[in-house]
Amino acid sequence: MIDLLKTLINNLSYVIILAFIISNLSIFKKIIQRDEFRRSDLMILSLTFAIFGIIGTYTGTDVNGAIANTRIIGVMSGGILFGPFVGIVAGIIAGIHRFVYDIDGITSIPCAITTILAGFVSAYIYKKGKRFEKWIYGLIGGIILESIEMFLILLLSKPYSSALDIVKSIYFPMSFTNALGISILILLIQKIYNEKDQIAAKQSQLALEIANKTLPYFREINSDSLKQICSIIKDSTGAVAVAITDRHTILAHEGIGSDHHINGEPIQTSVTRQVIKDGCIKILKTPQEIECSSENCPLKSALVVPLKEGEEIIGTLKLYYAKENGISYTNEKLAIGLSQLISTQLEISKVGKLKELATKAELKALQAQINPHFLFNALNTIISFLRTSPNEARELIVNLSTYLRYNIEEISTLVDISKELQQVKAYVEIEKARFGDKLNVTYDIDERIQIKIPSLIIQPLVENSIKHGILKGSGYGNVRIEIKKNDSNEVIISIEDDGKGISQAYIDTIYAGTVKENKIGMSNVHSRLLHIYGTGLKIERLAIGTKISFVIHDHINDSSFVL
Repeated sequence: MIDLLKTLINNLSYVIILAFIISNLSIFKKIIQRDEFRRSDLMILSLTFAIFGIIGTYTGTDVNGAIANTRIIGVMSGGILFGPFVGIVAGIIAGIHRFVYDIDGITSIPCAITTILAGFVSAYIYKKGKRFEKWIYGLIGGIILESIEMFLILLLSKPYSSALDIVKSIYFPMSFTNALGISILILLIQKIYNEKDQIAAKQSQLALEIANKTLPYFREINSDSLKQICSIIKDSTGAVAVAITDRHTILAHEGIGSDHHINGEPIQTSVTRQVIKDGCIKILKTPQEIECSSENCPLKSALVVPLKEGEEIIGTLKLYYAKENGISYTNEKLAIGLSQLISTQLEISKVGKLKELATKAELKALQAQINPHFLFNALNTIISFLRTSPNEARELIVNLSTYLRYNIEEISTLVDISKELQQVKAYVEIEKARFGDKLNVTYDIDERIQIKIPSLIIQPLVENSIKHGILKGSGYGNVRIEIKKNDSNEVIISIEDDGKGISQAYIDTIYAGTVKENKIGMSNVHSRLLHIYGTGLKIERLAIGTKISFVIHDHINDSSFVL
């Protein structure tokens, strides 16, 4: 038994050496460092680990007509590391080979079954084994599979006495060697994963350094600042040229090829247009894939990544290299990181411009409609989210732009109720971002209702409930927005809160039209509704909070009123 153990460990060393060589091949590294495997990648990995299993069979040692081997090492490692497809396919290939290799051997059937079963067990571990390190599952799995194999040999191999002698001779050496081999192979390949994480960390640091250098140029976006940004990215990344485009035009191109990749000209390549269309990164390995119209273009490979504003593609960042197949995993990760940072910088720039406009009082035209404190609070909320949660910051930027755009639009016409609700929801999301769990807003809306209503008629009432009901009360509470039809087929819109509650004196001033504030608020909404429909707001004091409702008559259309 000791001699067999030494032999198996010696055979294991061959497998480990081969695994070390293969795992350090650049093509293998590129595959396992990808974020998502393509079907061709999975096939290559399956065949690779199946070969490990086949080698384990060939290097096995004859013991009483059986083959003591290290076959399941490749199958189990492949499945645990790379998932069900790799484990199962590798197991089937290695299992069939084991059966054919020694078809007349008394252990060929149980060994083939165990090898295939190893693929399924490794797939299960990949899916469910999250508690411990993968090498631990490999160690335990190897012992369990060898125990199953020994059981199958005793069950299926004839004569039983020979099967028993085989199990007594090989059980411990094979269990120990295979379990150890699976663990070592997993740790060896996981080292490449660690390299991947280290590369990503370095690229993140470099991307942040580039972001810091380019930050001053995002304060005023123009052709000169974009040129400087491209130049900094080129010098920092090792690319021979860098370009930024919008959806239609080359905004800046720095580096070689600038004689025919000219600023201000339309985008030349279909690949760039495709990135703008679908938002997917493109890796161009040859000049033919770049599709440059110049025959003597020195640009041989490129990365094209989308620039986004929220979910909208607004342009691309392009990194060019001087040799074919010059795109490494490092280059790809860096380009993706840069595109995300530049997208965020552009959004910060937009927020900064909005804040600058506000501070310069260039939003005076909105003072009758927008509370400036709300605008500043919203901008400050967005800026704080940019540091902690960029994705939520992007959503808030979209909500703020929706809110501002809607308020700027002409309010002398009726709008679809769905459009009015978009503005209401944009306002609510901004306020919820500010106040978190203190504010809860629910909607009970009949989606079948399609009607036009005066613009800026619901949001002021929601704002009043939040600002004067919830925040001036306990500081937290609920607002309910309901839109339904009544028995007369009239649309009833109501806003109810459980806040401080409105005073009867203030209700009387609204009905009397003697409110002094010259801004969109309850009085303004009440007056407009009276003018258009003949009936204004119905304001109810509740036991806790306030309910405000009004009726929309479907027969009113755009030409039937003037504000």
